[in-house]
Amino acid sequence: MRNREKVWFITGASRGMGIEFTKAALAQGNKVVATGRNTDKISKIMEENENLLVVKLDVTSPSDAKAAVKAAVDKFGKIDVLINNAANFLGGYFEELTPEQIDSQLRTNLIGPMNVTREVLPVMRNNRSGHIITISSGAGLSGFEFNTAYAASKFGLEGWMESLQPEVSPFGIYTTIINPGMFRTEFLTKESSTYAKPSIEDYSGRRERNQDSFNAQNGRQAGDAAKLAEMLIKISNEESPPSRFIAGTDAVCIAEQKVTNLEKEINAYRKISVSLAHEDV
Repeated sequence: MRNREKVWFITGASRGMGIEFTKAALAQGNKVVATGRNTDKISKIMEENENLLVVKLDVTSPSDAKAAVKAAVDKFGKIDVLINNAANFLGGYFEELTPEQIDSQLRTNLIGPMNVTREVLPVMRNNRSGHIITISSGAGLSGFEFNTAYAASKFGLEGWMESLQPEVSPFGIYTTIINPGMFRTEFLTKESSTYAKPSIEDYSGRRERNQDSFNAQNGRQAGDAAKLAEMLIKISNEESPPSRFIAGTDAVCIAEQKVTNLEKEINAYRKISVSLAHEDV
């Protein structure tokens, strides 16, 4: 196992999984930079601790990201583990989502983690070590009705992370994608979730059923965020961390169904697919 005492930099630490990640990292003796748009909320939740630095960070702001990383390095000298956790959920049918809403979803869930990682990477490269853990979703593995904007942001997140891995691994930097299923956090509350305004009659009925389903799940999700936080601690201490961790029974089911669907589509058209090369190849 690698050295357990590290400096963690956590985004979205004012609620949900971010709170649990912060608590777990501190409990293991790590130093933690807990960031969020509402620093007062973080300070109220977390007890004063010499190993804790609370910093304002809106991940959609490149200047915020630069300032937060500088504050972290000024305080603790390095960053060993980056947790890209900050995100929100915008539900709705694609036709009813405005371009501005889709831009906002992508800015928070995709460009936001890029802004923070861009500032952290030079620190990790200079140290020739580090671990970037990015929270994706089951919707990063498979698209779902009423999730077009959210799934687009998470699919983009996954493509970026998978491509980043071979770029940074020569510097001793690891990357891990976390695919959580439904965990009992504040994610489905008004603070983290919004929905498109109804505007197209053809989606009536289905729209309400999907939104009601999400509302009904709030507070009843099967996943325990505290247990996920403990697992992140273990993953961060592995000599060779996994490039992906699928978290929760529901997420495992989504991943297995995706694999089954891909195999089915590949095999159905395999003969045609492999026949598409030039004759001289």
